[in-house]
Amino acid sequence: MIEEEIKELYQQVLEGWNRRSAAAMAAPFADNGSVVGFDGSQMNGRAEIEATLAPIFAGHPTARYVSIVQEVRQLAPNAVLLRAVVGMVPPGKKEINPVTNAIQSLVAVKEGDRWCVALFQNTPAQFHGRPQLVEQMTVELQALVK
Repeated sequence: MIEEEIKELYQQVLEGWNRRSAAAMAAPFADNGSVVGFDGSQMNGRAEIEATLAPIFAGHPTARYVSIVQEVRQLAPNAVLLRAVVGMVPPGKKEINPVTNAIQSLVAVKEGDRWCVALFQNTPAQFHGRPQLVEQMTVELQALVK
């Protein structure tokens, strides 16, 4: 089923991040796949994604993602959109840091018999002027923290 395949593809991206492995995070991307990071930085192409993330992981103890997939929608026979909400648990902590809550979008394309990430975008979920939405999102995500 396509929905499960795309969720697995998304989990591969997050697991690569959570393991702090640039190679593992970049692996699910198409050769020309792109990332738009939390701060708006852009990485284009699997090689650039890996090369950009490697020094970040080597020199910075990144927080781990906790996610809830909200939607998987087929856009065309070979294109699918996944939308999710995520929180991040800082190293050595058990609580999500609400400041880093985000909305993630992933566009997957089928290349031959393999689904690949064409675009992964990570947008801060600050909900300016609506702190109750930040709190609600944090509570939902915190329930998944192990």
